[in-house]
Amino acid sequence: MRGELIINGKDAFDTWGVNMGSGFLNNILTPPPVKDYIENKSRLENGKRVILNNKKYDEREFNLIFTIKGSSPSDYILKFKAFMSEMSSGLVSINIPSIGNEIYRVYYKNSTSFAFSFDRTFSKIAMKVCEPNPANRE
Repeated sequence: MRGELIINGKDAFDTWGVNMGSGFLNNILTPPPVKDYIENKSRLENGKRVILNNKKYDEREFNLIFTIKGSSPSDYILKFKAFMSEMSSGLVSINIPSIGNEIYRVYYKNSTSFAFSFDRTFSKIAMKVCEPNPANRE
């Protein structure tokens, strides 16, 4: 609903009729992976050396599910096209005020599923996105 999801500084519900779909918070809050640690194996030493004090996050890809609602079929199509244009415009900032001030910067990769209502005023779309730098959430 209103004020729950902010995309590029715009209220997603007011602007495009968009809400978070099922599993949205679970997927966006999943911790990012860390890059491989620096390791060195030497024939002169037992085991291997591992440097653990310089942790760096790796990029992550995940799915976000959105619902889009219009008041009529033509209103829905306008909102859907505008939303897809926004999501595929490059790096997109996503904020969910109810869970904090973090801004997740992601870019759209593709749609993994799409379901459209019989009256053509509602849809559910799953998008694969990439967060290239999970450490940049300020």
